[in-house]
Amino acid sequence: MTGTRLQLAFPDGHPGGDVLVLGAGGGDDLSPLDPARTRIEQGMFPDHRMLSTRGFDVAPRIDGHFGTAVVILPRAKPAARARIAAAVERLTPGGALWIDGQKTDGVDSILKELRALCDVDEVHSKAHGKIFRVTLPGGEWVPDDWGARPAEVAPGFVTRPGVFSADGIDPGSALLARHLPERLPTRLVDMGAGWGWLAAQALTHPGVEVIHLVEADYAALQSARDNISDTRARFHWADARDFELPEPVNGVIMNPPFHLGRDADPKLGAAFIAAAAGLLTGAGRLWMVANRHLPYETVLRGHFAQVTEIGGDNRFKLFEASGAGRGGNRQRGRR
Repeated sequence: MTGTRLQLAFPDGHPGGDVLVLGAGGGDDLSPLDPARTRIEQGMFPDHRMLSTRGFDVAPRIDGHFGTAVVILPRAKPAARARIAAAVERLTPGGALWIDGQKTDGVDSILKELRALCDVDEVHSKAHGKIFRVTLPGGEWVPDDWGARPAEVAPGFVTRPGVFSADGIDPGSALLARHLPERLPTRLVDMGAGWGWLAAQALTHPGVEVIHLVEADYAALQSARDNISDTRARFHWADARDFELPEPVNGVIMNPPFHLGRDADPKLGAAFIAAAAGLLTGAGRLWMVANRHLPYETVLRGHFAQVTEIGGDNRFKLFEASGAGRGGNRQRGRR
């Protein structure tokens, strides 16, 4: 996605000095940049892993100062603004700031906002998007509310820009929480735990001795750490689709994602179901919420012996499943 436009910004290849890239995806074409002189800030675990495999120096948070920064815009405008503010903080005086984004991700709106704040030049359009350079003015010019500061969205709960359900409690998670049994298993996993609200509700139930929060979005996991101080909670920055534990657990709760970018992808939820079956003992139970239109029943029955719809409404359906290991799915290698 970014490769063709990066070539317009850097026609002679890697600019002088070290370059900071914020938000590059695992499959993005970064060929104009020298991996040895490029550092990438990426907090989504699957993208982080792919970029690392490609030889880039990548981390969820990178400090220091750079002569050039490239911001690849996310879809959510608060997250885009926060990413730009983070880049500005780490540019040396006179450094070059490039902004790259798709039209569908709001690049034109960001361009308009930045033109009202500072000088913009070298605007290149290609592949349904734009890349442009910002000339940084002196002094404090980035609006105060652009930073990635935690925001309280429910009593005792904070989120950060760009995380799932950043504006409040997800209604699917709220519905699932209301249908959990009074007593929960001793060893739980919350797969795709987000900013921790559902796990926090589970911790109010008797029986829980430990709960593992598994989340691929580093910013969401940071928020979960802020929101849950209970010593029974364990936090894992990982891809839930291939997450493993040394020993099986006897309960999984989850509100799995079903979008990859803008496109609905039921295979994501299917992968979560398979991973849940691999984590559970044969007697363990899964509680799951899903959008009503998503066809997960067949997938659940392929991994669990008993599958029951336990509630829902016009938007969501709730499942309880047990008997993991149907079809031999539970016998995976464990770390």
